[in-house]
Amino acid sequence: MAAVPVLSSRPVRRFTWRARQGHRPGLQFMVSTGRHHGFESLEEQRLLLALDFAGVVEVLPQPFELDFEHADGRSRHVPDFLALMPGGGLWLFDVRPQRLIGPDDAVKFAAAREAAASCGWRYSVVAAWRENVVPSLDHLSSQRRPLPDRLGLEGELITAVASGPLLFRELVAATRWPVIARAHATHLLWHRRLGVDLGQPLGDGSLVWPARVGGA
Repeated sequence: MAAVPVLSSRPVRRFTWRARQGHRPGLQFMVSTGRHHGFESLEEQRLLLALDFAGVVEVLPQPFELDFEHADGRSRHVPDFLALMPGGGLWLFDVRPQRLIGPDDAVKFAAAREAAASCGWRYSVVAAWRENVVPSLDHLSSQRRPLPDRLGLEGELITAVASGPLLFRELVAATRWPVIARAHATHLLWHRRLGVDLGQPLGDGSLVWPARVGGA
């Protein structure tokens, strides 16, 4: 499986919608790939947003089906996503809220982990997020698309933090147009031209610093 070209994969199942179904499928646009990607739940959509922020190179939904034997018989499992990360590494993901993971799921996830390890890939089950992560990514993603900078505010923002970190409110106040600069600062944060600690809630009191050349 590791020898198969990644981009030759096609989703195992179609992404469909019908009345009264128990999940929320849809398409998530990713700036990193320039395309829409299918998801089957809001939890999967959140993972796609996080991968987009990480600058993922490619994401493949439902990349393959595992058919495996275990102590109690035989099972099948379709992992949710295979992501090609910056630097070339592959990362296999399953997405399921912690409260919904049962014994059968644990067996399937263990099989997916073994398959990923045999291919030299990383593997994770996304079962929960820290409380502040999703609101922060939602806010940053509001300015992820191309943003014309006719007033040159992005240069002012980068210059303002060149000599040392500033609080977000101090950073935008250092520009000629602070209200407009907020959108550009958020844009620079999404594209990692500015840095911020996402381990804490994002707000006016967040400390912002310059990122490495080309993003961090």
